Amino acid sequence: MPHIQLCYITIIMNTVILKIEGMNCQHCVAAVTKALSSVPGVNKAEVDLAKGSARVEFDPAKTGAAVLIAAVEDQGYTARQ
Repeated sequence: MPHIQLCYITIIMNTVILKIEGMNCQHCVAAVTKALSSVPGVNKAEVDLAKGSARVEFDPAKTGAAVLIAAVEDQGYTARQ
């Protein structure tokens, strides 16, 4: 009978809501989403134009709020926690 070994890895994800200023169209939403999603450790980024915010789920062992804010600001927008 074959031996099967299961291995489980638990990854704890954090979520942060960022206030984004300067977005005024869907192109802006796409740019901010792409910037946030490209940060290593980001699992999910949801950007809301109407609310001027982004909800980001990330691995705190790989990134943090300061890095996420910098990624948004590198695209020309203002971001804060």
